[in-house]
Amino acid sequence: MKRLLFILLLLVMLPKTYSQQIQVKNPFIWADVPDPDIIRVDDYYYFVSTTMHLFPGGPIMRSTDLVNWETVSYLFDEIRDTPRYDLKDGTVYGRGQWATSLRYHKGKFYALFVANDAPHKSMVFTTTDPTKGWKLHSRLPAYHDSSLFFDDDDRVYVFSGSGDISLHELTSDLTEEKKDGIHKKLELKGRPSGLHEGSRVIKHDGMYYLLCVSWPNTGRQEVCYRSKNIEGPYESKIILKSSYGGFPYVGQGTIVDGKHGEWYGVIFQDRGGVGRVLTLEPCTWIDGWPVLGELSDVNIPMAAENHEWTGKVPEVMALPGESEYHKTPNYARITKDYQWNHNYIKENITTQTGSFSRPGEWVKLKTSSLANNIFDARNTITWRTWGPTCSDTIIIDASKMKDGDATGLAAFNGDCGRLSVQKEGGKAFLVFSEESVHLTPDTKAITRVDYKEVERVKIATSKLKKIYITMNGDFNPGRDIATFYYSLDGKKWSKIGPDYKMIFDFSRIFMGTRYAAFYYSKKNVGGLVTIKL
Repeated sequence: MKRLLFILLLLVMLPKTYSQQIQVKNPFIWADVPDPDIIRVDDYYYFVSTTMHLFPGGPIMRSTDLVNWETVSYLFDEIRDTPRYDLKDGTVYGRGQWATSLRYHKGKFYALFVANDAPHKSMVFTTTDPTKGWKLHSRLPAYHDSSLFFDDDDRVYVFSGSGDISLHELTSDLTEEKKDGIHKKLELKGRPSGLHEGSRVIKHDGMYYLLCVSWPNTGRQEVCYRSKNIEGPYESKIILKSSYGGFPYVGQGTIVDGKHGEWYGVIFQDRGGVGRVLTLEPCTWIDGWPVLGELSDVNIPMAAENHEWTGKVPEVMALPGESEYHKTPNYARITKDYQWNHNYIKENITTQTGSFSRPGEWVKLKTSSLANNIFDARNTITWRTWGPTCSDTIIIDASKMKDGDATGLAAFNGDCGRLSVQKEGGKAFLVFSEESVHLTPDTKAITRVDYKEVERVKIATSKLKKIYITMNGDFNPGRDIATFYYSLDGKKWSKIGPDYKMIFDFSRIFMGTRYAAFYYSKKNVGGLVTIKL
């Protein structure tokens, strides 16, 4: 066996060569795309991530080469389970849609996730074509970090849990748990201590493979369990425990087969203010185990004896394909998509295209209710920040604002830096402020917002017709800095406020920092702004 493993080691050390290559850097998606699930159906890879309190929710992204991604649809436009989704009687910050499982079976796509707020139910969405939208198919019990699985005999299961992992069999139409089916906690041999989350299940060469992240006692590490029987017992190996890029361990994700017989790991990494980013690594099948990362320095026999592999996340992955953008190593790209903070009020939004998820070049926002701050403001439109650096500019027509109104651009998170155009007593100001929200643990209701005005610049009301605001983000290791600039003519720019330190805080908003263009009023409803995105 040791001799065979040494031969395998030599084979995996040989570089993959393709007639054409795409060079992609890690983290290959340097943006907040947590809890990934990815599948391949024919020539397309499909990918979904967690978006929690953002709507439309559950973005479905598609790619032919793993590095150029387009958001083709969303699972849903809104959730109406409680008023909290409308920022009433509390909020759903850090809740909502969690950890979607994406599957394809006999011509139909399925997506399963838990809506992590009352009434705590899972939802199943289906479609035959992700580019044409999804329909709610059924509601099931709450399955935490679940993995939907269709077996070869068409029986349907859900793996889920955050400590023990449970297995539940569903009816063939996925409308309820099968009463006489399999319902049990799995026996996981060698299970590390601490939390055990992010279930992803595949079947390969007749074996069932359950991938989970183990943390925090062990540091984030990806654990694989396998069994010839879906009910177990399952034996285990650690298949990835790797730091990367000056940040701690990488863990939680899945594996996917490529178009040429190759396999990949897609695993996220906590990376500070930008959020949870994705890494891409080779997946090598060794002795029936999917081992992740570069293995050139791994002592395969010793690793096998110790039940732990120590492959490393590569700095650059070479993939089959051709792309002008990736002839030299570069990061993956996702077409910009927009999501609203909590359910949006459609009647108060006009977009260039008529679409709320693809608004085009501009949106018009009007106020119909009062708000105290950005955290309880309706119709705030957001989009991802991006590493290692990013920059975006909006142009605001604030000439129809009312007294007490505020509009602008923010580095939006539980701690928020923002540049606002404000109208007070008939006068206009540009105000840079820092704000921090406090939420109750049960309903996530806003109890307090700590507000600090840092800098204020008076501007002529005649200038409100066109105000330019830019926010730059720097997510290089040790930075996580946002800087804000404004211009009244699009030519002369002035920095306002200090460098703002962006954070990631799972206890409140539980998301990477996002761009957020906002408009709300503290005094009078009925104002209107136009924002060019």
